[in-house]
Formats: sequence, structure tokens, C-alpha cells
Amino acid sequence: MSIGIVSAAYIAAAVLFILSLGGLSGQESAKRAVWYGIAGMALAVAATVFSPDVANVWVIALMVVIGSALGWIVATRVQMTEMPQLVAALHSFVGLAAVLIGYNADLELTRVLALDEGAKTQLIGFAAKLAEKDAVEQAILHVEVFLGVFIGAVTFTGSIIAFGKLAGKVDGKASKLPGGHFLNAAAAIGSLVLLVMYFNGAGIWSLGLMTLLAFFIGYHLIMGIGGADMPVVVSMLNSYSGWAAAAIGFTLGNDLLIVTGALVGSSGAILSYIMCKAMNRSFISVILGGFGTTTGPAMEVVGEQIAIDAEGVAAALNDADSIIIIPGYGMAVAQAQQSVSELTRKLRAAGKTVRFAIHPVAGRLPGHMNVLLAEAKVPYDIVMEMDEINADFPTTDVAIVIGSNDIVNPAAQEDPNSPIAGMPVLECWKAKQVFVSKRGQGTGYSGIENPLFYKENTRMFYGDAKKSLDALLPLID
Repeated sequence: MSIGIVSAAYIAAAVLFILSLGGLSGQESAKRAVWYGIAGMALAVAATVFSPDVANVWVIALMVVIGSALGWIVATRVQMTEMPQLVAALHSFVGLAAVLIGYNADLELTRVLALDEGAKTQLIGFAAKLAEKDAVEQAILHVEVFLGVFIGAVTFTGSIIAFGKLAGKVDGKASKLPGGHFLNAAAAIGSLVLLVMYFNGAGIWSLGLMTLLAFFIGYHLIMGIGGADMPVVVSMLNSYSGWAAAAIGFTLGNDLLIVTGALVGSSGAILSYIMCKAMNRSFISVILGGFGTTTGPAMEVVGEQIAIDAEGVAAALNDADSIIIIPGYGMAVAQAQQSVSELTRKLRAAGKTVRFAIHPVAGRLPGHMNVLLAEAKVPYDIVMEMDEINADFPTTDVAIVIGSNDIVNPAAQEDPNSPIAGMPVLECWKAKQVFVSKRGQGTGYSGIENPLFYKENTRMFYGDAKKSLDALLPLID
């Protein structure tokens, strides 16, 4: 494949990636957007593998086959409830790839520089590109390698900790070592000093020491972020993986990788910023691990949780004219989206107004609830964002909360010492009646007590969400 064809394929792939990102902005165009992304990636891989500068194509093809098979197996086995931790795990792969490619570039440059001029003329691929670089370009390459390894190492360990928290293998509460931010700052300053030393020819040992510091930064940053902020963390790590990929692109001289990494990095950063605004968080504070901890004693919750059975909930729904359903991660865990969809269908068939209220950080992944509802064939036009529907709760007869905690927690407005103080929430307690479908009386993933469960107009519909809703369905007129 000629360089001209490779360049054309890269341009086409970049356009497809841009169309993919643009299409993901709407539910109706999202499926088409995913196919744009698949086509763009397939074109990019093919153009790269068969470009003139690539050798050992059969080895690469074998790795692609093995990787594709493993990806297929994982994709078929992972449930929707496990998607957040899968995304975090995939981010760690990108980070590790950046680290390994950075080390390979350093070792390859050292090898090429040791060759005589005659031997350099026989080089191909990446080695040939390195042989053509002058002193200034080699210095720039050192900076690219260093930054790529640093971002990749932070992404790698940060993503592993995020995976552990999302999978319940690591405590979801914010946790820092003594010294907290000082340790992070010291590691960052140490990395900057090592960059100067590496740039001035200190050798690969400085790169290795920086990698250890970056591993620590990634670990400590994400450990210092509480469960309430984990959706932002996933988005933020997505951005980090994009910038790591862009750094790899500069190192390898691959224009498409630079463009793709920049698209992922910038879109992830923008999404993180939007989510921070939706949570009334400071973007800088979140990425520095500054949230997830309390500033004082939490407000004491007064009252008791009052349970209700399926018959009681059904009676209220049959009498109601307007209903708002608020889905959360508990719905995903119980795989209750199909039951929710059937409940919606029956209520609408009875002439009732049914809408869904989606908080920007509902679930543990941006857009998690939207995907589940779309999978269950819930009509797009009744799925509303928080800003569109929050003012309607006072005129709503029944609000049904399914497996949500933080996004419907009045403490965000009432308790200045709450870890989620100031976070905009769905004000469902203003509805005439509130029913909360919940497994038990625990505080949920983030460990924050919720006064909503104790309010006079709230009744607790205990049990697995799917089983509870299935018991409710036959009782709806």
C-alpha cells in the first residue's frame, strides 16, 4: 500500500471518528455513530498494518486475531452493570501501551544512534525515522517519550484503582496517605526534575524513576476520590487515555493516532467539565482528588423508613395522573430495565403521563441510564434531563426512585457538611408521593445517608428491583 493511499485512509478514518463523536450527541443517531467509529477504526488498523513502513505483518495479524478473539469473549460475557469497570480496565490498557511504546522508542533510539552510517541506510519503519532525526528532533522526541510515559503511567494505575472501586474490590470511600496533596505535588515536581535530567541525557534510569512516581500519582489521585465522583473519574481517565494515545502518535510519527488521541482527550475533558458543572464541583479539585471527603459532622437524620408493599404502590399509581421515574445503578444491577419499560407501557396505556428523570451522573458511567432505557425500548421523547424536568416535581403525583441514592439526596441542599453538598440533585421529594425501590436500608455505593428515605411522603418499596416491579405489573389497571 502506497503512502498516498495510507494518507487518504487516515483522512477518511479521521472523518469517520469525528462523525462518530458528533452522532453520539443524540440517542437516535447513536447507533449509526457507533458504526462510523467501527468503520473508522477498521480502516485505520488496515491502513497502518499494510503501510510501507511496517514489517512482520503476519506477526501483527496474529496479534490482531488474538486480541479480537479476546475482545469478543469479554464483550459477550460482560453485563451492562459491569460496563463502567470494563471501560476503566480498557483505559488501563491504553496507558500501559503508552508506557511500553515510550520505553521501546528510547531503547530503539539508543540502538540506532550506535549504528554506523552504512547500517543506518538499511533500516526500515520506525528505526529509519529515528535515523533521520537531527539533534533537535531527537531532543523533541525525548520530551514526547517522557510525556507519553508519564500520562500513560498515571492512566494505568489510576484506571486499575477505578476498576477496583467500581467492581467493589477496593473501598469506594476517598482515602489518602498522610500528607495527601503534598505527596502528589512532590511526585509531580520530582517528575518535572527528572524530565529536565532526561532531556539533558541522564539516560533511561530517569525515565524509569519517573514511571514509578507517575504510577504513584495515578494510584493516589484516584484513591483520594470518593464514590460519588466516580462517573467523573471514568470520564477523566478516558481523557487521559486520549492524551496518552496522542503522545504515542507524536513518538511514532503517526498523524492519525495524534488526531484520534486529541479527539478522545478533548472530548473526555469536555465531558468531565460538563459533569463537574452538573455536580457543582470544581474541575481542578476533582482531578486533583480533592473531593469525596466531608468538612465536618454530617447532619443527623431524623425519622424512620416506612415500608410499603406492591399493592400499596399499585393503588397510588392507579390513582395518579402524572408519574416521574428516576432510574439509578440499582436498576442496572437488578437488570430491571425491561420491567420498567413494561410498567411505563401499561401506565401510558391507561392514559397517565409518564416521564423519566435522568441525572447527568446517574449510574457509574456517563449516559449509563440512557443506554439501559434505550435497550429496553423506552421512547426517547419521555426521557428528560435533570434541567428539563426538575421544576415539574411539585406538580407530580408520584415519583418512583429505582436504585438511586446520591442523585436524589436532599442533603446536597440541606447539609453543608455532606460530601455532595452543593451538588444539583433531582428534587423528587417535592412530589406528592415518593416510592423508593431499594434492596435494603443501607447507604449505597458512596456510603452517604439519604434523608429522602425518612420523609413523610416517602415509602420504601424494599426488594430486588426487577422482582418488585414484576410483582407490581399485574396490579396496574
